[in-house]
Amino acid sequence: MDHGAMAGQPTLALADGIATIRLNRPEVHNRIEPDDLLALQDIFERIAAEPSVRVAVIAASGRSFSSGFHIGKIGTSGPQDDSAFGRVADLLEALRVPTICAINGGIYGGSTDLALACDFRIGVTGMAMFMPAARLGLHYYPSGLQRYVSRLGLNTAKRLFLTAEKLQAEELLRIGFLTELVPPEELDARVAALAATLSANAPLAVQGMKLALNAIARGDADLTAIAETATQVRRSEDLREGRAAWIEKRTPRFLGR
Repeated sequence: MDHGAMAGQPTLALADGIATIRLNRPEVHNRIEPDDLLALQDIFERIAAEPSVRVAVIAASGRSFSSGFHIGKIGTSGPQDDSAFGRVADLLEALRVPTICAINGGIYGGSTDLALACDFRIGVTGMAMFMPAARLGLHYYPSGLQRYVSRLGLNTAKRLFLTAEKLQAEELLRIGFLTELVPPEELDARVAALAATLSANAPLAVQGMKLALNAIARGDADLTAIAETATQVRRSEDLREGRAAWIEKRTPRFLGR
């Protein structure tokens, strides 16, 4: 099932429990316009409201992933500025389902935070990234700074923000910006394989642990609430099915309840 959008705006396709979000401005390296932020917010809300979704993938058309927010619109678009971009990245991080960023090429500026808001980032050889905020005179929004530090560590976050240095694919893998690095021709197959693996695992456990791990990384985890969620999952049909499948040496069929 496809959900259309105005020309160039991000689109959503739903199939077999996988939600695929696609950036669609390849002629400008998938630059993100202010209206695209509203479209992405709507897409994330649709995914959150659709119980059949097990995994979300964010991908891009063309040879670049994204050049980030339209630099000419920074500070000129009222409420739809970089703080709005931060709210969209926060919504992406908060999705209950695991998320994969399929980085098919160069990734710059705010789109690097969209990638860090995802749980897995698979990139391709030959790609590069950089964060140009310091060159632009831009002080980045708080949640983006927090994601950089929690995912990559303080020293790496300082290196990327304060120098605006461009990093190549192998270095991005080394510092943890990428979770995997593959040849360009293998990207789609590897993303599909990871999505299948995530979809096959028990959704209540996967989704609960994802949200808990992100909260722990941010430093705002409610350990009592996490323990309560763990107790609820231990009472689930999925755990009974998982135990039975393990004993019977068969593939489990999880229903998310």
